[in-house]
Amino acid sequence: MDDYGYGYWILVVLNILFFSLFILLIPFKKKMQRLPASIYLAFIVALYTEMYGFPLTIYILTWLLGYHNPLTHTSGHILAPIIGEALFFTFIHPLSSLLIVLGGLLVAFGWRGIHGASNELVTSGLYAYVRHPQYLGFLTLTLSMIIQWATIPTLIMWPILVILYYRLARQEEKEMEQKYREKYQEYKNKVPMMIPRLKRKWRSATTDTSNKNHGELNESHPLDVESR
Repeated sequence: MDDYGYGYWILVVLNILFFSLFILLIPFKKKMQRLPASIYLAFIVALYTEMYGFPLTIYILTWLLGYHNPLTHTSGHILAPIIGEALFFTFIHPLSSLLIVLGGLLVAFGWRGIHGASNELVTSGLYAYVRHPQYLGFLTLTLSMIIQWATIPTLIMWPILVILYYRLARQEEKEMEQKYREKYQEYKNKVPMMIPRLKRKWRSATTDTSNKNHGELNESHPLDVESR
């Protein structure tokens, strides 16, 4: 876009509505669960308001640093001139778009894994790789958005999101340990919280026993599981 790249408020509203749908896949039984969702929603509003509505960050940088920006949509990608437009638009931007899709899929399939689980501990699917795939999905989604369109408000909010989702994950795990005791502790010891390991995979005790009977010595790969 070579013309003025802002003031498209219909695009602001549509993007906010779309990405806000993901928080519907997270239950809000407790106040501690609602806070990360509120920050996530504020993140989405701040990001797309600046992306298509009003370029607040650009005006702040212009005021503080004398930053010059032609206020087209393409030039709104602040990281592009820093790392080089060719590199950014050829590799970084497409990669971040794929990560946005991946983050959304982690949220959706993480919800699918625990939905209708009949109050049972879920350790299969995504939960075989990380204990909290939905929270990993939100953090992947928002970080990728920052890479595409960095703004001052979102750069401030993203570390807060990391802290909130980490604290929420720890609190939920305490509840799971009380409820499932040794079963959850074994799962927790073998499956990472949010960063998957590449060489090991979680397997149930039944699978491990079956493998041993056949002389197979495969280690279990830690993948995350979440039960609500």
